Amino acid sequence: MTVLDSFVLTGKTAVVTGSTRGLGRAFARALAEAGAAVVIVGRDREAASEVEAELTALGARVAVVPADVTVRADVERLLRESVEAFGRVDILVNNAGACIHKPTLEVTDEEWRSVMGVNLDGLFIASQVFGRHMIDAGGGTIVNVGSMSGAIVNRPQWQPAYNASKAAVHHLTRSLAAEWAPLNVRVNAIAPGYMHTDMAPIHEERFQRHWIEDAPQQRAGEPRELGPAMVFLASDASSFMTGSVLTIDGGYSVF
Repeated sequence: MTVLDSFVLTGKTAVVTGSTRGLGRAFARALAEAGAAVVIVGRDREAASEVEAELTALGARVAVVPADVTVRADVERLLRESVEAFGRVDILVNNAGACIHKPTLEVTDEEWRSVMGVNLDGLFIASQVFGRHMIDAGGGTIVNVGSMSGAIVNRPQWQPAYNASKAAVHHLTRSLAAEWAPLNVRVNAIAPGYMHTDMAPIHEERFQRHWIEDAPQQRAGEPRELGPAMVFLASDASSFMTGSVLTIDGGYSVF
């Protein structure tokens, strides 16, 4: 096997939660370009159809399964339909996420729970459901989408629930990796910095000083720039890597 061969995902099936837009859509495309069959997951059927058409045009095998990752029955159905479509699931990308920009004293219980529900509870449910399938099948790979916010406190906006949820994602990644390594299931995380997505209002002038000017590369990232790292973590190229959090933030967190 050559170095480049180790990145190939032909014959593998990847389930990508929250893949109807933003980072998830970029991850789904990258995995498809590497040869994987891809299951698109989200709550927006129209957006899912757009992603399906995009990946099908690349020659990829694609299935769409609408699901809410915070509902265990939905996640169990997602696994069943993914297996029905492609036989098994080799790769799970836990990408679905939510964020609320509010000072701590203004965050309601409902808002706190909504962020934790998607970012942490949903990730745990999906990891548990798909992890059991992978263990039974002899192995697999899980890639969690964390954030540099799991290691820093963002400014000028405050987002306590998001930051806490992503810190928990990073440590849950390590916990699962330690527990499942002997069972041939690898678990790693990717921690993006500020990216051009709907979730991050990069172009608003009030954020330029701290989000862009404070970054060594002086810019935000593009979702496509995370694709190669996702393929690396999902493939045999990272076969001796588990429990790691790969930060890709333009150098933002070095300061």
